[in-house]
Amino acid sequence: MSDVPEVRQQPVVTPVRVAIAVCLVAPFVAMLWVGSYARTDPTFIGIPFFYWYQMLWVLISTALTMTAYQLWQRDQRARKADHTSGGAQR
Repeated sequence: MSDVPEVRQQPVVTPVRVAIAVCLVAPFVAMLWVGSYARTDPTFIGIPFFYWYQMLWVLISTALTMTAYQLWQRDQRARKADHTSGGAQR
């Protein structure tokens, strides 16, 4: 028997990390699925749908990236606090 305490690893895939991945992957899926926006109607202030849909995703992508970053920072702070407090106890 060794005197070294057993260090329990935290799971790599957590719900927060799944949410981060969804936030980062959603814009790629939306832009790669060209069939969903390859049309001109409806127009918005005279701009065809094809263009304003893509510009809207620029704003949505910014918001999703900021959300993913904030979730990542929160996750890292929680992991650091959990690591310094001794980890999860059984």
